[in-house]
Amino acid sequence: MLHVSWWKTTLIWFAVLASVLLAVPNLLGERALSFLPAWLAHRKIELGLDLRGGSHLLLKIERDDVEKDRLETIVGDIATRLRTMNIAYSGLAGTGRKIELRINDPAQVQPAVNALKPLTSGSDKPAVALSQGDNGAMTLNITDADINNHVSSAVARALRIIRSRIAQLGVGEPLIRRQGADRILVQVPDLADPQRLKNLLSQPAKLSFRLIDQSMSVQDAMNGRPPAGSDVLFSEDDPPVGYLVQRQPLLSNVDFADALAAVNGQSNDGKISVKLTQEATSRFAQSTASNLGKIVVVVFDDQVISAATLKTVIATGEIDIPGDFTAQGARDLAVMLKSGPLPATMTPVEERTIQPGLGGEMTRYSVLACIAAAIFVAVLMIGFYRILGIVATIALVINIIMVVAIMGLFGITLTLPGVAAIVLTIGIGLDAVVLIYERVREEEKNTHLLVDVLRHGFNRAAATVADANLTVLIVAAILFYASSGAVRGFAATLIVGVFTTFFTSCFVTRSLITMWISRRKPRTLLVGVRSGIFDNANIRFMGIRRYTFTVSAALSVVTLLAFATVGMHLGVDFAGGSIIEVRAKQGVADLANIQSRLQDAIPGDVRVERLDDRLSALIRVHAQEGGENAEQSAVTLVREELNKDYDFSRVEVVGPAVSGEITTTASLAVLAALIAILVYIWLRFEWQFAVGAIIATLHDVILTLGLFVLTGMEFNMTGIAAILTIVGYSLNDTVVVYDRMRENLRRYPQMPLPILIDASINQTLSRTILTSATTLVALLALYIFGGEVIRAFTFVLLFGVAVGTFSSIYIAAPVLILFKLRPDKFQTGSQSNGPAAGDIQSGKPAV
Repeated sequence: MLHVSWWKTTLIWFAVLASVLLAVPNLLGERALSFLPAWLAHRKIELGLDLRGGSHLLLKIERDDVEKDRLETIVGDIATRLRTMNIAYSGLAGTGRKIELRINDPAQVQPAVNALKPLTSGSDKPAVALSQGDNGAMTLNITDADINNHVSSAVARALRIIRSRIAQLGVGEPLIRRQGADRILVQVPDLADPQRLKNLLSQPAKLSFRLIDQSMSVQDAMNGRPPAGSDVLFSEDDPPVGYLVQRQPLLSNVDFADALAAVNGQSNDGKISVKLTQEATSRFAQSTASNLGKIVVVVFDDQVISAATLKTVIATGEIDIPGDFTAQGARDLAVMLKSGPLPATMTPVEERTIQPGLGGEMTRYSVLACIAAAIFVAVLMIGFYRILGIVATIALVINIIMVVAIMGLFGITLTLPGVAAIVLTIGIGLDAVVLIYERVREEEKNTHLLVDVLRHGFNRAAATVADANLTVLIVAAILFYASSGAVRGFAATLIVGVFTTFFTSCFVTRSLITMWISRRKPRTLLVGVRSGIFDNANIRFMGIRRYTFTVSAALSVVTLLAFATVGMHLGVDFAGGSIIEVRAKQGVADLANIQSRLQDAIPGDVRVERLDDRLSALIRVHAQEGGENAEQSAVTLVREELNKDYDFSRVEVVGPAVSGEITTTASLAVLAALIAILVYIWLRFEWQFAVGAIIATLHDVILTLGLFVLTGMEFNMTGIAAILTIVGYSLNDTVVVYDRMRENLRRYPQMPLPILIDASINQTLSRTILTSATTLVALLALYIFGGEVIRAFTFVLLFGVAVGTFSSIYIAAPVLILFKLRPDKFQTGSQSNGPAAGDIQSGKPAV
């Protein structure tokens, strides 16, 4: 009878039952959830925008706007301070961040310096740096610290205003947070009109009523210099009409207490009325009384939207804004006026939008792919291990349940790449189970006492499982830190999967087998097991190492040459630009028609590709010259050109600032992963093992890049995720082989290294083939059923798993011979330390 501590068993199954309880809400509808306690109902996994549909916007505050406002404020402050002190000056003007003036009386220079001290030295971070010239000349430069401080304040104000604007839209549960020094991330799920959201959030919405300056004509002001206190502004007409307007407004946003939109149901026109504050009502009544007969213009974000002559005194405190508005335009303007003006323009530097309908379709594909992957690997495991395969399948189901439960518990969002992480977790989980089963099989050959077989098998395999999974964890953690959005969801899901895999494979599986043995009392654990296909294998892997190493090196060199000459097809993540997926409203997508229409409308290269369903097309617009605004303009032109004939299913726009940052971050992530792996393998094994692992990893990375070059697939951030995942999985297999080599080096220190390596690989060959097969089968299910969007990502993973399996045998192992790994290093102290002589099974390895 096996003796298992009751409290360990209790803890294991308490964790399983708690996971089932936490996972249940994900299977229930909204009505059923209403009957559950709030703390449980809220543990449901949130779907990412790529599975749910919605809009992701990364907005950057325009630093130039902040600098312009700051320049005007400081110029006004300087003038006020000098006038207060009766100091005569001339030529006060500012450009960019530089302000120049001249003190007329040289005797007043020092009093002027003293008057400006609150600006130049009034705090730890003065607003301006003052330098003096000859004849009373002064130059003041606005400091970086002052601009940075006001940019930060502007972002904080913009964050509050954006929250207010989105709240008035009545959408679901948006995610709005600050990102970095000058950006705001906005994610709105289930949004059907992303263009409206973008317009609402990017416009400052500064509205003012101003008088026309009639002191000179507009043309004279444009040819010469406008009068002080006036600007030339233009209307939104085509062609635009110019107006010379006074800079000081009669009314502005701070005077509006409320704004209301009214819609004409028959004509679908709208109008806006604003309600003034009590103070503004009185002031505006006096202004209109003293300016009857003059022309007042309404200015919205430095553009004249209407002009009218004052005919009566307006004293009611309610004003209809003249202009032609659509119903939607009136409602949006009311939203912006209620929330107040943004401190500066917010430019979208990254946009990723997917229509809710397409997101729901992706969800169905994802669920189908996960079910298919689980079925495929379950059939494979049961076919090889029979009863133990059933146990592995139960552990697999528990593993998935625990992943779902933990993601819901910690609020981890499930994205489309995250589904791939769940499928990969299935493969990694079965990898661990196979590793344990194969170790148990070896132990059963030496003793028939099931107590010892089970204990030794699980205990000795646990360290190897931990080592193998820790490499995946390191890579996933680096990827999580370096990425964002859907790719970060992949990394987070994979991190959870690593922990649940170790728990289910090492504890749940053992508990299930213990219960089965206690009830059925079998004479052997190997009832019907058919995994010993390679038990008597004597393959001379190292006998052909020179050929395989040469071929691999040649392929790597060719790949690097192709990478340097041909290059890869970089996606918008790295190259910038736009990807737009459209679906024909009637009939099939006409690629030639789309190409010709867009080629004339958009500068630069535009490519159109047909998707599998023939109703849809994928439009790729290369990066535009002119920065983020040019990218947004290109997408707007595509919408205007195709909106009548096509629905927009998916839009991705990445500006040059974000694409440059993604490129740098991705490169550092790959480098950090390689360094972390080098250090870890070095600490756990020997430096020769670390070098071998890195060379094998570089081999896998280079050949995977070659796949992108050869096929012309788009290389984006999901490609980086695929490469890092391949690195983790390849090392998983390499560590298992290395662990067996280290074990044999302790037992057979005098055995020639090539023979010992062959023996170690042969001993782990059944595990290598089975785990690679289960992972490939799981990924194949995702490739077949996962849908078009994730197919390329899955294909790269399939290739990488195959290449990683090859490199762990034919690259990582021969390097140990090349660098003359010393068996005596493992012999020293091996009889007294660690899991050495006494714990190693007897008998020579198969050679």
